[in-house]
Amino acid sequence: MAELRDVRPRDAVAALERAGGVARGSGRGDHVNVKMPDGQIVTFSGCREPSKIGPPKAMLRKAGLSEDEFVRLLQRR
Repeated sequence: MAELRDVRPRDAVAALERAGGVARGSGRGDHVNVKMPDGQIVTFSGCREPSKIGPPKAMLRKAGLSEDEFVRLLQRR
């Protein structure tokens, strides 16, 4: 999906928080961990540049979201 390209990690973390996740800055270095309601932990780099490949499908699967749900959460800024 073209909508998943150029997503900033900060925006992805905010979208996962809207899905019920809790952000924790306890990752290594500048990484951020988001604990999802199902207990899964999704890790993001703390860099500010957008990802050129979009969020990996494994991250979405771990968060329990489809690509469409993730795009909707991104748009609810």
